[in-house]
Amino acid sequence: MNAATVRHILETMEAMFPDAHCELNHSNAFELTVAVLLSAQCTDETVNKVTADLFKKYTSPADYLAVPLEELEQDIRRIGLYRNKAKHIQNMCRILIEQYGGDVPQEHDQLVTLPGVGR
Repeated sequence: MNAATVRHILETMEAMFPDAHCELNHSNAFELTVAVLLSAQCTDETVNKVTADLFKKYTSPADYLAVPLEELEQDIRRIGLYRNKAKHIQNMCRILIEQYGGDVPQEHDQLVTLPGVGR
């Protein structure tokens, strides 16, 4: 698919859904990435309830790595598959620090390689 086709698809979708917006509460790309990871097999409403406290406690990838896995699991316990998601969050944060200077990569090909982040 070339750039012109992608642009046409996006413009068509924008015309069809002019008021569309992300339902996940976030204030930056890192928070959105964590929220998306948590949203698998879970409602956006539940994710937003959990991330309200989570994003106050953890503001950077380093924060998520500074606590034991068990503590992070307890912080997200209300979300299904919380044990695996906690592992994915810590692994993702480790990669963000080691490979991307703590920032979420902007390129799709790099994003989908992060643990817990899919197409």
